[in-house]
Amino acid sequence: MASLTDLALGLVTLCLVPRLPRDVEGARYWRAAFAWAAVTALIGAAFHGYLVAVPRIGGITWAVMSTMVVVMMSYVLAATVVQVLGRSRAIVFWPLRLLGFVAYAVIAATGHPSIEAIMWCESLTMACVIGLWIWASVRGHPSGRAMLVAIGVSIAAALLRLVPGASAFLRLDPDSAYHIGQIVGMVLLFRAVVRSGERAVTDVRLRRVHDLLPSPRWTWRNISMNSRR
Repeated sequence: MASLTDLALGLVTLCLVPRLPRDVEGARYWRAAFAWAAVTALIGAAFHGYLVAVPRIGGITWAVMSTMVVVMMSYVLAATVVQVLGRSRAIVFWPLRLLGFVAYAVIAATGHPSIEAIMWCESLTMACVIGLWIWASVRGHPSGRAMLVAIGVSIAAALLRLVPGASAFLRLDPDSAYHIGQIVGMVLLFRAVVRSGERAVTDVRLRRVHDLLPSPRWTWRNISMNSRR
């Protein structure tokens, strides 16, 4: 079941990648984040179905998968910073991102990769992402609330994997419950990104219409000239 739910997560996420808008700020980072998440889930399907029975190969595969999750989170942070603050301020957050990445790389290299380690090492990254979207939501960003809902669902899915007995009400093992929750989270994240893209297109169209319309001063000047004639 864990293999099948991970396969479903990978296929759903992979189908969402080409449907992501290209006209939103940070579009390439969102596409990279979804692509890395899809590939990680597909590898996870092979891991849960076959490789977990081979301890040595399974351990290496798990370390690679967990590192890919950290890379995916790097792209989520990059997309968030660019979309909320703009490209000029993105460099401020890269030292924080590098700190979490190096910390998890050390953990993975010493043979202790786990979801718990990811949560600890990525806590600063997630705090930055959540904080930025809260700030954006307060300032009226069109995707602010939708992004926070998607992030909240993903965190809740992780808790199904981490908290003992949390997945019991779904009658699933923790890994399968986590994967199903992540499917919902990725779909909601996709809808939030699409919503910001639709707003960007609307803003461009409004600017074009505004450029075509004559200004009140120009209109009044012409009316005055016509009245004198």
